[in-house]
Amino acid sequence: MQALYDVPAPAKLNLFLHVVGKRPDGYHLLQSLFVLIDWADTLHFERRADARLQRHDRGDALPDDDLCLRAARALQQASGCTLGADIHIDKRLPSGAGMGGGSSDAASTLLALNRLWGLNWPRSRLQPLALKLGADVPFFVGGRNAWVEGIGEVLRPLDLPPMRLAVVKPSVSIGTKEIFSSPLLQRSNSVAIVAGFPAANKERDADNRLKDSAASSAVENSAGFLNNVTGRFGESSEAGEYLALENLAVRLSNGWGRNDLQPPAEAASSEVSQALQWLQTRYGNSRMTGSGSAVFARIFDSADRELEYNSTSQQEADIASDSERNLEATLAGLPPSWVGRVCRSLEVHPLRGWAED
Repeated sequence: MQALYDVPAPAKLNLFLHVVGKRPDGYHLLQSLFVLIDWADTLHFERRADARLQRHDRGDALPDDDLCLRAARALQQASGCTLGADIHIDKRLPSGAGMGGGSSDAASTLLALNRLWGLNWPRSRLQPLALKLGADVPFFVGGRNAWVEGIGEVLRPLDLPPMRLAVVKPSVSIGTKEIFSSPLLQRSNSVAIVAGFPAANKERDADNRLKDSAASSAVENSAGFLNNVTGRFGESSEAGEYLALENLAVRLSNGWGRNDLQPPAEAASSEVSQALQWLQTRYGNSRMTGSGSAVFARIFDSADRELEYNSTSQQEADIASDSERNLEATLAGLPPSWVGRVCRSLEVHPLRGWAED
């Protein structure tokens, strides 16, 4: 194999992000749900025999030693491979958005070069390299929508219903360090403990078994939640908020939770607040993703309710097409220097099959 062209590196959105603690080394502990979307960078890889690694930018210039080159170098050194690569990047994702663009590029680089160089490493062997590159990289290598904990390294795959989302990136970019060091950053009062997930330890496992019945009862008593995108779900206690796994996906996709990084981001830039209000006025349920500054809103309209994204007739296809055009026209009215797009969630990463589990 001499080359791999048109390799996608999709973005992610945080449907919620709670800060639940802080490690002694200063890293914050999080709980979040990462969902892949169809807004993506495109990369091209050509194999070299001289072990050199070179990056070629097809758009705006990236930093000299970006995550792609670091990912390629890490894989080359760890494997002892004597091959190199020319890496061409068509950067379509906005930078400084909290959408994981750089991390996704790095993950696609690991997966592509693993294939191009004939290493055929399993995913479990790529993941330690991914974690050293950045907290979001393991998620993209994993290739599944996931409940995320720790600093981003604890991943539990989760099936989600398909979603359409309006995503807007204002012109401002906010540094992650600035957000996490802000005095406005508040820790969530309780962690969410999901009944049904494999437990991280025996104590949690035992605790979950004791609380399964409480979680199930909470589900039965929460029939009105689906019509309330700002509501909370589950039973709360000092130990945490208990959620039932079989209902978690629907709750999360309909707006449960919040982004604890949003208040300091809004304080840092009024553009974030303006973008949130712009989406809130048109779609409701607006929220920031990651550490910002991109914001998003799930789109609920007649086409979604009637079609559930799957057209089975020409009439249904026409309805969906009209709806899509109307949404795109709405986003075309964004303020100058802002970018926006109607996105769809992805069930799995397009490169999911490029490494075995």
